[in-house]
Amino acid sequence: MPNISREDGFTITELLISTTIVLIVLSGALQTFNQGLQINDAGTQLADANQNLRAGTNQLVRDIMMAGRIIGTDGVSMPTGAGITFARPGPTTLNFDLVADTDSTLQMPSIQSGYQLGPTVNGAKTDIITILTIDEFMPVVVIPNPAPAPASLAVGEGILSADGTNVTLSATSQWLAGDTAADTPMIQVGDLVFYKNSNGNAIQTVTRKDATHIYFDANSSNDFFHFNQPTATTAPGRPLQVMKGAATIATDAWTSPPAAAAAPQVTLFKALMITYYVDNTTVAGTPRLTRVINHFAAQALAGVVEDLDLSYDLVDGVVNPVNVGSLPYTLNSVVYSASQIRKVNIHMGVRSEVMSKPAQDYVRNHISTSVNVRSLVAIDRYTS
Repeated sequence: MPNISREDGFTITELLISTTIVLIVLSGALQTFNQGLQINDAGTQLADANQNLRAGTNQLVRDIMMAGRIIGTDGVSMPTGAGITFARPGPTTLNFDLVADTDSTLQMPSIQSGYQLGPTVNGAKTDIITILTIDEFMPVVVIPNPAPAPASLAVGEGILSADGTNVTLSATSQWLAGDTAADTPMIQVGDLVFYKNSNGNAIQTVTRKDATHIYFDANSSNDFFHFNQPTATTAPGRPLQVMKGAATIATDAWTSPPAAAAAPQVTLFKALMITYYVDNTTVAGTPRLTRVINHFAAQALAGVVEDLDLSYDLVDGVVNPVNVGSLPYTLNSVVYSASQIRKVNIHMGVRSEVMSKPAQDYVRNHISTSVNVRSLVAIDRYTS
């Protein structure tokens, strides 16, 4: 039987040619695969930047829309006196800028601007903003006149103390007990309480509480804002002023009902003070959009935020300046204040968390939008 096996194989030339062909095919495949990875990486970084942009902008827009709810365009009346300043949350030590009303009462606006008060990011200063609104999910408490006896105090009623530094509530009040079924949290130390009736308004910080009281102690470390000023030299902005309605109060004590005339009942609301700024300190080199409610722990909403620029459209019925950054603002000898803010213009810029490999740089995106402030643009067209 003949032997048909062959001992010859590929020649060197054939091997080189076939290897070259394989390498060319593999090179093309690897190049295509690498391009796919780069496209995927760029898409991931772009999606990351866009997600940061949406997360930060959506929450900021929602809060701005609610600014001034119940409070109104004038803001909150503040007590004044020697050495009294009101601390403002932010990236550094700040104080609120108050606005003088037509009767010289100092008001804290529902929106407090903060032109270039934030940290410098990429060589540019960032802005901050503080929004004051009413918690829409918290029931109100009414202080009627005459005040009921403690034994007959209804769940939604309260009694203001003679010196205005505490309110007695029912032990079953949602403010003290909360309501899990209605998702209503109980009042906490550090919460803000807004007083309002036809005499005016005031704001106080809860410094402590017990089974039937919430307290607004002066000179307490729990009153970060220094809102609790029962002995201020001027009455506006104090709970007793709202209750009595007098232009001045010679004594801190009052009887219920007041001796002069029955005062209108006072409604108490839980207020929310919301501050936005860029935090470039907690994680160095990774600036985050930060949201602070009252003076509780800051919450990082989005990163990495490189630009936060805010401007405002103002209303005076004549000129109505737009895109104003720094307040107060003077135009043609007319001074405009934060109490005239009706629209907030937002510009925010973000970058991806990590560099994009194809560009060897971060992927960046920006958004600009405007927000009409619901409770500040409403106009009473009817006269009573």
